[in-house]
Amino acid sequence: MAFLKAICEAAGFVVHSYTSPHLVRFAERISVAGRLLDDHELVSLLEECETVNGGEPITFFEVTTAAAFLAFARTQADVTLIETGLGGRFDATNVFDRPSLTAITPVSMDHMSFLGETIDAIAFEKAGILKKDTPAIIAPQQSAASRVIQDRADQVGAPLWCFGTDWQADTTADGILLRDGAETVSLPPPSLLGPHQTINAGLAAICARRLPSLSVGTDALAQGLRTAIWPGRLQRLDNGPLAAHLNPGWELWLDGAHNAAAADMLAQVASTWEEKPLHLIFGALASRDPANFLARLAPHACHLHGITIPGEETAMGADDIVRAARSVGMAASVSASVSDALTAIARTNAGPGRILICGSLYLAGTVLAQNEPPPFGGVSC
Repeated sequence: MAFLKAICEAAGFVVHSYTSPHLVRFAERISVAGRLLDDHELVSLLEECETVNGGEPITFFEVTTAAAFLAFARTQADVTLIETGLGGRFDATNVFDRPSLTAITPVSMDHMSFLGETIDAIAFEKAGILKKDTPAIIAPQQSAASRVIQDRADQVGAPLWCFGTDWQADTTADGILLRDGAETVSLPPPSLLGPHQTINAGLAAICARRLPSLSVGTDALAQGLRTAIWPGRLQRLDNGPLAAHLNPGWELWLDGAHNAAAADMLAQVASTWEEKPLHLIFGALASRDPANFLARLAPHACHLHGITIPGEETAMGADDIVRAARSVGMAASVSASVSDALTAIARTNAGPGRILICGSLYLAGTVLAQNEPPPFGGVSC
């Protein structure tokens, strides 16, 4: 979403966007014509939706989605970008009979208690956004997910534009080589770090090129990839009170990765960081499987500090996190907070190293709130 929003704005379009979850402020979810709502506007919209709902049962996500759509309906825009909240088939955002375009990112094992215990089941829920005669851009998928998505597309009559056959994005020495059908386009390296961002950037570029009735040139694609901002995703924290704990030569990184697929991506990045020891500060929700996540990072990290995410009733206890880390061969200890973990690392490790805070978007939001005013502006998520 971050890349696509930045590309559309670089092309001169007025853009609405609705994303979830937020990291620090709820208003991060709703960007109206490139501007985040202030608290007064947000409260007014929510009260209006509650009044119309008349006391009938409604979920938190449903009423906030209604508020976002109400705000969008009152301000003209060229493009409205809507991210599903959970799954797709029964998602509150999935109410458009004929969207201009849909896209499905790589399907992974996540939210299994809601979406199903297999890739097939989760892909079925994700494929619920496909619509008759509406083009769908499909990112790389596991074979089981591809079959489910293709079957659903055949049932509803949705034309697919699939990675590997219809489009491709490859990392080059100079950036990204994008293949769109028979045409190839050279693009700069994306602003967001990690090998997976090549696919994310390519998916966004293909979506932008496929927007009906709108023209997005190569210059806008390039500018959007260079300027996109996505807080809490391999974000380096160079300033602020948390970064102040660092000894000279150290680096502090933050990522909201919380499932096995995201851990694999982090492990790919960590494998390129071998010249400095890597320390993890990890917090997670109780519903997660920390051992499954940490097993992927264990070969690259020298120590883990487990913390309980502050203010989260469903946070996993730091003791449980440390036990999970030790079960996959990691040295680990409990810390009372991120700040305490940073202090311990600085006190006991003299040489330059890297510190990666990860395990939960809730933890990422807490860290951003503690460390610095979040950099949410025209590109909100």
